Amino acid sequence: MRNSIEFVVYGKYALFTDPLTKMGGEKLSYQVPSYQALKGIVESIYWKPTLLMVVDEVRIMNAIRMESKGIRPIEYGGGNTLANYTYLKDPCYQVRAHFIFNPHRPDMAFDRNENKHHNILLRSLKAGGRRDIYLGARECQGYVEPCVFGEGKSYYDNYGELHLGTMVHGINYPDETGKNEMEVRLWNPVMKDGIIQFPRPDQCTQIRKIAEMEPKRFTKENVESVDRLYDQLVEGGNQ
Repeated sequence: MRNSIEFVVYGKYALFTDPLTKMGGEKLSYQVPSYQALKGIVESIYWKPTLLMVVDEVRIMNAIRMESKGIRPIEYGGGNTLANYTYLKDPCYQVRAHFIFNPHRPDMAFDRNENKHHNILLRSLKAGGRRDIYLGARECQGYVEPCVFGEGKSYYDNYGELHLGTMVHGINYPDETGKNEMEVRLWNPVMKDGIIQFPRPDQCTQIRKIAEMEPKRFTKENVESVDRLYDQLVEGGNQ
């Protein structure tokens, strides 16, 4: 697509937590990143309320390896407790994504300039993202660089199909669906030769309501001032 981006994201560790493992204070990573985690990475590169970021596919570059660590997280009542977190080690992924204009944000119609947003998105990717990149959890720092999706060797080239069971696909927020509800989406991904192709959020059929929620609103002046400030920062960094 003409408004798409392709990039590689990597780091030392990743923690795409399976929510079923949180009940006892432990955390176990999914074998692969969820749609929502990758969408969060794309939005850390560049985000505007005008846009909906859509992740098309991900390519798993390195072998799926786990490493457990003893962690002392802070308890709600104060002090620390002991828990085991199981991370993915040396994760590396190629990602292809694109954006569409958010049809549920008519208040942002003035900002629907595809060429402007695509150019800012490409510049932001080249600069390493507007915000910090992390792989599922804040302690898992990540890094992004432009790439050509499909280039290079993947550990799972010619591997065949790998069924990954039921996973969380992502979260539906009110400003992305037009409903005053927050919902969770589930799906059953299949990795083929290292590549997982994602259905769009509106194509998911396993959806559960979590809570009532109102959408956030932004003003034209706020949006335009943020654009100007970031462009000045990028230009200053290139000089």
